[in-house]
Amino acid sequence: MTAPTLVLASASPRRLELLAQIGITPDRVVPADIDETPHSKELPRVYAERMALEKASAVDAPYCHVLAGDTVVAVGRRILPKAENEDQARACLDLLSGRRHRVFSAIALSAPDGDVRLKLSVSAVKFKRLSAEEQDAYIRSQEWRGKAGGYAIQGEAAGLISWLQGSHSGVVGLPLYETRTLLRSAGFAIA
Repeated sequence: MTAPTLVLASASPRRLELLAQIGITPDRVVPADIDETPHSKELPRVYAERMALEKASAVDAPYCHVLAGDTVVAVGRRILPKAENEDQARACLDLLSGRRHRVFSAIALSAPDGDVRLKLSVSAVKFKRLSAEEQDAYIRSQEWRGKAGGYAIQGEAAGLISWLQGSHSGVVGLPLYETRTLLRSAGFAIA
């Protein structure tokens, strides 16, 4: 029996690094190209799960398992954007400063037979109250660029977070416990 083939439906270098932490190297990386616009009044949990499922379905990889994920930063029912410019990043930091928010990290694994498994990790994160100087320094770091909620917990932002409850790897972008569970259930050899 040959080992299953795994396609990662993501262009994120962080997801590749996280998979390597549990001894998994995808056979191919094929980023999913989908519309990631939230639906009107869509809840963050529903949006994260929908994105993971749509990404897994969007990649044409017959006879392969397709792993896809999506990470959503939310304050209440509000989904924060992936910051693309300084104004967006600053708006996210203003909103996150001194308060708790949630990070929904959904993963979907599509099997060659069409079976799709879905898991969700929910974490709570709290930023310290950020001074103008701290915000300016973080904006200058450029780490926020393209990141959900305008921050990367695996970088300089780690020094601005007063506590985390949940999955650190989920906040980075791929909850490893849930990912390992999905891959093992699909027959991938993981120690």
